Amino acid sequence: MNDQIQPEGDGFAEHDHGALGDAEYAQFMELAAEEGFDIEDVEGAIEEAGHGPLPVLAVIGRPNVGKSTLVNRIIGRREAVVEDRPGVTRDRVTYEAEWSGRRFKLVDTGGWEQDVLGIDASVAAQAEYAIEAADAVVFVVDATVGATDTDEAVVRLLRKAGKPVVLCANKVDGPSGEADATALWSLGLGEPHPISALHGRGTGDMLDAVLEALPEAPAQTFGAAIGGPRRIALIGRPNVGKSSLLNKVAGEDRVVVNELAGTTRDPVDELIELGGVTWKFVDTAGIRKRVHLQQGADYYASLRTAAAVEKAEVAVILIDSSESISVQDQRIVTMAVEAGRAIVVAYNKWDTLDEERRYYLEREIETELAQVAWAPRVNVSAATGRHMEKLVPAIETALEGWETRVPTGRLNAFLGEIVASHPHPVRGGKQPRILFGTQAGTKPPRFVFFASGFIEAGYRRFLERRLREEFGFEGTPIHVSVRVREKRGRKK
Repeated sequence: MNDQIQPEGDGFAEHDHGALGDAEYAQFMELAAEEGFDIEDVEGAIEEAGHGPLPVLAVIGRPNVGKSTLVNRIIGRREAVVEDRPGVTRDRVTYEAEWSGRRFKLVDTGGWEQDVLGIDASVAAQAEYAIEAADAVVFVVDATVGATDTDEAVVRLLRKAGKPVVLCANKVDGPSGEADATALWSLGLGEPHPISALHGRGTGDMLDAVLEALPEAPAQTFGAAIGGPRRIALIGRPNVGKSSLLNKVAGEDRVVVNELAGTTRDPVDELIELGGVTWKFVDTAGIRKRVHLQQGADYYASLRTAAAVEKAEVAVILIDSSESISVQDQRIVTMAVEAGRAIVVAYNKWDTLDEERRYYLEREIETELAQVAWAPRVNVSAATGRHMEKLVPAIETALEGWETRVPTGRLNAFLGEIVASHPHPVRGGKQPRILFGTQAGTKPPRFVFFASGFIEAGYRRFLERRLREEFGFEGTPIHVSVRVREKRGRKK
């Protein structure tokens, strides 16, 4: 959750104070000027660290129309797998992109397996997930082929969803192909933007249209800020007891439970009152294995689970304590951490363990789940209800850490003590120092530190650990960015 940001000197015409108030921001900028930082660079760093959730743009369309090629063109590197055949799949489907100074998340929905229901059903399921997760949609159509029945089916989904759509007529390599693009007006989605994703022709104009369609920030779909109940996603491998846990918390059978793994396919929302507070629990489908190894319904279930985590505030990760912690458990934990959710780890079936298994489980937790050692832990039994009363306090603790903000003055006093007592190691005859910093955002906590030189990853992990020791942040990931001061001699 850490990254180094090297200054580029572009600056930003406008800035966002992030979580800083006006007075605190003014004092912070004075400090930055005294330390020799470029003011525009500092404004950009705070804006970047404090942005919160980015708007989401989904790229959808039937197989082999050039979605992944377009994604690579937008993000400026070859990351999405491209082959000249439909159904090429991959693990990762979300990327971060930027155009004209605006940053957004890009969802490539190109990876699917053609299941027994046929290609039309596969495309529809893909589009359904993408539209649900997105703030705006780029609908890619092959201009050389024209609108097909599958394209028409996706158009119906788009109309029903009501999300902003940018229609993209791909494979228009020259003026002669623009007549083919014009024919796509018949889809009723407005002006088709003729592009060549392969060669880059027309993509700039298309991205300008995308920025007009995207909101500045995504609509907040959770939290007390809009008066709704807090959203809790129950995630984990198949058959770890997510549905049983939801039924036990609710005090009645709300969700179908079966020993056959994979009973739950779609996320199921349930409003449940606990301790005088109403919570929205989301029971999700179990994530079986890597996305690119899944087929048919399992693949779409995993995508919908990922969307449910993005919409939640807290991810309760269920782990079957009677089995060894698997690579898949670790992958699910990583997904929740990367989504920036508050996290509670619940070890289910605890009542079935003997002393020997408990001993080995504790060793596994120390080694395999060290990345979330900061997450509240509850040992429960969904079958018997053992320790279920501890679940809500753990969720409340994680939410409190997720929303915690440290005032800039207090943070800099802490950084001064750290730099004095544990300075950065000398490298190449130089000793870089953390000069000052601020917490630019919450949900999860996001810090930006300003330094005199490159700060090594090990020292940044040390800083994160000390931040947790000093200020808590129990149950939440922390994002730390480091902005390095340019040499003063470079400024003109």
